[in-house]
Amino acid sequence: WFTVDDLNYLKMGGRLSAGAAFFGSMLSIKPVMHTSDEGKLVPVSKVRGRKASLKALIDKIAELGIEPSEQVMFICHADCEVEARAVAEEMKARYGVKEVYINYIGPVIGSHTGPNTMGLFFVGTQR
Repeated sequence: WFTVDDLNYLKMGGRLSAGAAFFGSMLSIKPVMHTSDEGKLVPVSKVRGRKASLKALIDKIAELGIEPSEQVMFICHADCEVEARAVAEEMKARYGVKEVYINYIGPVIGSHTGPNTMGLFFVGTQR
């Protein structure tokens, strides 16, 4: 599960239309997405603002996580380490997650999603 901060990178990568990127950026819409089994980006929800998008990511753990207190979880980010650490602390506080590892998103993914992209990885009921 991940969220992006700048829709223009999805537009440049051909994943989003120019109109959707324009209006979404104007309204500060931040999609929460995952990848399908076929490798397609699937928007699950659209929220307004960065804080709401990070909260929506954390809420996915309660919705889909299998015994979060027994898991080691991972956060990947694109140049937003301070926010990643805050999300990790929130995950530990809310769900008692054992350990959270934080790492950078690679350049190939980062070039399509842009700076301030954040993704959570955990064992859940669905992919």
